[in-house]
Amino acid sequence: MTRDPRFDLLFQPVRIGPVTAPNRFYQVPHCTGMGNLHPNALAAMRGIKAEGGWGVVNTEYCSIHPTSDDTHAPYASLWDEADVRNHAAMTEAVHAHGALAGVELWHGGQRSSNALTREAPLGPASMMAELNPWQSQRMDRQDIANLRDWHQAAARRALSAGFDIVYVYAAHTYLVTQFLDASTNRRSDDYGGEAMARARLFFELLEDTREIVQGRAALATRIEVTDESGAGEERSEILARAAPLVDLFDVTIPDYGIEMGPSRFVKEAALEAHIAHVRALTGKPVVSVGRFTSPETMLSQVRRGVLDFVGAARPSIADPFLPRKIAEGRLDDIRECIGCNICYAHDGLGAPIRCTQNPTMGDEWRRGWHPERAPAVVGRADPVLVVGAGPAGLEAALTLGRRGVPVLLAEAGNEPGGRVTREASLPGLAEWARVRDWRVHQIGKLPQVELFRASRMDRASVLDTGARHVLVATGSLWRADGRGRSHPAGVASFADPRVLTADRVLADERPAGPVVIFDDEYYHIAAGLAEMLAREGLPVTYVTSGARVAEWTTHTIEQARLQARLIELRVDILTSTIVTGLLPGAAGLACAFSGRAWQIPCGGFIPVTSREPQDALWQALQDAGLQTLARVGDARAPGLIAHAVHDGHRAARAHLAPPEDLLQRREQVVVGQMAAARM
Repeated sequence: MTRDPRFDLLFQPVRIGPVTAPNRFYQVPHCTGMGNLHPNALAAMRGIKAEGGWGVVNTEYCSIHPTSDDTHAPYASLWDEADVRNHAAMTEAVHAHGALAGVELWHGGQRSSNALTREAPLGPASMMAELNPWQSQRMDRQDIANLRDWHQAAARRALSAGFDIVYVYAAHTYLVTQFLDASTNRRSDDYGGEAMARARLFFELLEDTREIVQGRAALATRIEVTDESGAGEERSEILARAAPLVDLFDVTIPDYGIEMGPSRFVKEAALEAHIAHVRALTGKPVVSVGRFTSPETMLSQVRRGVLDFVGAARPSIADPFLPRKIAEGRLDDIRECIGCNICYAHDGLGAPIRCTQNPTMGDEWRRGWHPERAPAVVGRADPVLVVGAGPAGLEAALTLGRRGVPVLLAEAGNEPGGRVTREASLPGLAEWARVRDWRVHQIGKLPQVELFRASRMDRASVLDTGARHVLVATGSLWRADGRGRSHPAGVASFADPRVLTADRVLADERPAGPVVIFDDEYYHIAAGLAEMLAREGLPVTYVTSGARVAEWTTHTIEQARLQARLIELRVDILTSTIVTGLLPGAAGLACAFSGRAWQIPCGGFIPVTSREPQDALWQALQDAGLQTLARVGDARAPGLIAHAVHDGHRAARAHLAPPEDLLQRREQVVVGQMAAARM
């Protein structure tokens, strides 16, 4: 297939100071949950993005000194020569495919608690460190001089590591932003006061870094186009004054909930109205993000002069080969980001990122997985029966088919998708259906994979197919008995006609009002049901044993907006509360801490507590003498959609694979094999 010539503009080389990017696809700095703990995994992941056509590939935030320590969150570092060697592995992997490598030099200021290094946090004032009950040290002139020295030293190390672009990081409420913003910089010396005085440190770091990298690497800055209050006039003056020093502006806005917004609330290209003026203001190349998934949107942004580079974090995670697919005219093969923010969530959990759409993300080095290739089965492959066409079954069938294995994919319902179809019907989650649609479309290209709709399977029908290899991907269903965190044994009184499970509600059954929803799981389902039913006019009380609505969604940047939306819809919210049982016309409640009991009216009840794996077919086939019999996805262990997709992919790669292909590598410090670096 050939590229539509309209997209040629996206593949033009673009000069950035002394270096030239091969195209306009720019993977902006983004967290990985790998940082300085997993340098091999990081290098492999970034290298695959370069292989996939990203013309610039950046690190995550990269600490310049032990006073900028974000533990427990993993971060990159350039403190010493050992860090230089680790980063060199990444730059070599990126350069091997003709792309540029960039590094985002970072100091967290008062946002860095320094829990590992035990250094005092630094800031323009002595303020609370993030999420911890201790404060930063107010920086004096010597502290500022030290900071400049550390930044220069890190820039030198960046050059030694082979980076082509070096950042001065002035966004996301880290140290430079703390000086820039009047709300956090209340100083009365020449680093505080008016806007240009507050920007003095920013300009000094730009000048210092430019002196180091001059002629050898481009100087970029990541900066917000307004201050924290949303005012932009002063910030525009700062951008204009910085322009002669800067080769590339990577621009964003202070509201991270929009920049990194989940698709439930924020759609593609959400930053355009905020940042469209920067290119004309500065006269320098500009990159920004917008969770770009449509090539047409990317082209439009460049053609209209909004951006010079198409910036991406999440789209490059969902499909590291997005640029190459556009280049080759394979637009229908692009694996579009669904905006679930599971990538971001796992970085926040201190684990390497993963992706709902791309099950290989984070496993490129550890398992040796490639997002576009899976090893072909050697010799003749017998058919595999995959039972269930939900996220795990679809991914297993697709990956097996790409390995050359004949697949019979049996779906009990009339349409594939399973839980993806149900969850995508919740308010704002339509883009989640891409998990289903992309896989169904790709399977349609594989003649060796047959999808059989309305084909409910039991033991006899499985054996009738003659298949000797069976993967059971029959999913899970929400429990009606309330078993979960608060009630491990369930609640007898939940055996009540007022009870509807989440699955039944998503299949268009409706409870009588007033409705009580009990969220003992903490992800998005209960809050989504509360919103949906409230919009339909039902009175809803949302009860959770957690401290907030949908507490786990703090990791996906949805929590605050979910709670605000329920408040706007006049849903009654009871946190730190347990539903203890159902009574005539009422639900019994108890405080999760004190045990104080009371009742509220209840005409319909939806427990969202835990799910039951639907593995009866797997159990029924235990003595059938099959060569392969395995549960996959939620039928094995209910979890996120990302878990199900990953497990389907894992099972498909494991099928008939030699043992050495199943080994998992890990990175570890071994005493006597790694010298302790001085900080």
